[in-house]
Amino acid sequence: MDYVKINMYVVRGIMKKINLEELKNIQINILNVVDDFCKKNDIKYWIDCGTLLGAVRHKGYIPWDDDIDIGMLRDDYEKFMKLFNQQNDRYHFSSIEMDNNFLYPMGKVLDTNTILYEPDKKNGLKLSVNIDVFVYDNAPDNEDECNKMFKKRDLYSRLRYSQLYPNVYNHNLFSKKIIRFFLNIYFRFIPINYYTKKIADNSKKYVNEKTKRVGNFTSQTKFVGDKRIFESFVLLEFEKKKYPAPVGYDEWLTNFYGDYMKLPPKEKRVSHHEFEAYILEKNDLKEKE
Repeated sequence: MDYVKINMYVVRGIMKKINLEELKNIQINILNVVDDFCKKNDIKYWIDCGTLLGAVRHKGYIPWDDDIDIGMLRDDYEKFMKLFNQQNDRYHFSSIEMDNNFLYPMGKVLDTNTILYEPDKKNGLKLSVNIDVFVYDNAPDNEDECNKMFKKRDLYSRLRYSQLYPNVYNHNLFSKKIIRFFLNIYFRFIPINYYTKKIADNSKKYVNEKTKRVGNFTSQTKFVGDKRIFESFVLLEFEKKKYPAPVGYDEWLTNFYGDYMKLPPKEKRVSHHEFEAYILEKNDLKEKE
């Protein structure tokens, strides 16, 4: 029997490894907590990325997907960031703006009764089972300027990944080994979250300017669209419950996926995520700190 610190308590119990279906159930529980919270606090959000596509095409998870994404415009994101942790105990919102030790450019709502390693215990970062919260910031109306923002983000993302997961790379070419050698020296002299902050700062470049478009500059995808797409919301079914989606979701999905109702080739129907996850099986409360 182990003693595990969870929230404000020390709980006696064991950490049970969970499978993919259990992971999805925990993610849906997190989504429902967020949905209830946003309704009570007049915060607009929408199911996003693969979750939105899954709702439209499958009425649930894309069969080979294993995460949940939601999106918010900057003002709602700031309000969510300010209020969520004041009204929740087990579920916790983290972002680089709130926690200087946070290593992800997007926000995450975490179930703190769980532990998750990406990709595994040996090579991964330790956090909790979570859902991603992407903030959509003003995007420049000039296409060249917008592409520059994405190129910066992509460069910072590659450097961030290289710093966080040095053991994941398996370079056989001598030139790449040389690059890796010098990068490892360089990374010793900068904070571990340096490039996470650079990605977040890049996203906010036009936050105080009026533009016609918004974009997601904290993920690895290129989502950009007219603000009118988010003027109102409709409800779409996802895993037997309905959640908000932007009224212009068809245009949104088409901009990114093209013919989004067409399934990709079989060889591409695979998850892009690797994880090792556990949930606490509580037995009794030992003490309160």
